[in-house]
Amino acid sequence: MELTTVWFGLIATLFTGYFILEGFDFGVGILARLIGRTEAERRTAIATIGPVWDGNEVWLITAGGAMFAAFPEWYATLFSGFYLPLLLILIALILRGVAFEYRDKRPEPQWRNRWDNAIFIGSLLPAALWGITFANIVAGVPLDADHEYTGTGLTLLNPYALLGGATTTALFITHGAVFLALKTTDDLRHRANRIAGTTGPAAAALAVGFLTWTLTIRANPAAIALAVTATLALLAALAANRVRREGWAFTGTATATGLAVAALFAALFPNVLPSTTDTAGTLTTTNAASTTYTLTIMTWVAALLTPVVLLYQSWTYWVFRNRVSVADQPSH
Repeated sequence: MELTTVWFGLIATLFTGYFILEGFDFGVGILARLIGRTEAERRTAIATIGPVWDGNEVWLITAGGAMFAAFPEWYATLFSGFYLPLLLILIALILRGVAFEYRDKRPEPQWRNRWDNAIFIGSLLPAALWGITFANIVAGVPLDADHEYTGTGLTLLNPYALLGGATTTALFITHGAVFLALKTTDDLRHRANRIAGTTGPAAAALAVGFLTWTLTIRANPAAIALAVTATLALLAALAANRVRREGWAFTGTATATGLAVAALFAALFPNVLPSTTDTAGTLTTTNAASTTYTLTIMTWVAALLTPVVLLYQSWTYWVFRNRVSVADQPSH
């Protein structure tokens, strides 16, 4: 297998891991105000992701770094053409991180309400914009022969991309609700279970529509198989949630999210950013890649360090595996 293919697969894996892990983070952030009727309940909802949310973002940082080093042409074109949505995602992630740290610095309800709003916005905006961004990557954007983006900001807001944004938002909300049901107790747990039961069918309908549309744009046997399996996993998750088997439900939403992202990358390959106006402008794993020497060094580094990172993050989730109770939280 060529190193360019290996690194395309590694970047796809990093983004898949990011959306699985950060997906429920976004869902919890969106739902915290809705599901938490008291300060103690809102604090409990946030506490479920408190030990892990910042570690989950490492997957995004690593994916961006890998893209920059392995496919610099892809990175340059993507971050220039998609400057506005990616900047908004960055601002939202910063706002959300600050809100997690600052909401408990003062006891006034107004202070906490402002930061709760920041958590909501900082979770909702990336959830939608990531779907819009990846939909445009798969469908392609206007690129000239020099790989320069020739569209505008409004070009990215096409119907297919907007459906992608709605799909990721609904899927992440469901993923987050299932995670809250898995990690909380009593009324908060039952409330989260009911929310997942309400949002889940909408997420499934949107996912089926989006993946079907994707396969009409770009399709290959691998993408079709992954899309079908992702749909079945999501339906299985909804069935498990219905009988309140939270562990299986969360496994299902995580699997569905991961396979859906993998289906997008499978449909995209061997392109990394297609051009809709000039075929000479299409970026592929070949013409966007770094030198063989660079990719070889990166492969050795990744082979040595990736298992360490995976073991550490797995250990973190194991340590904080227990449910979080409202009774353990201060009421003020």
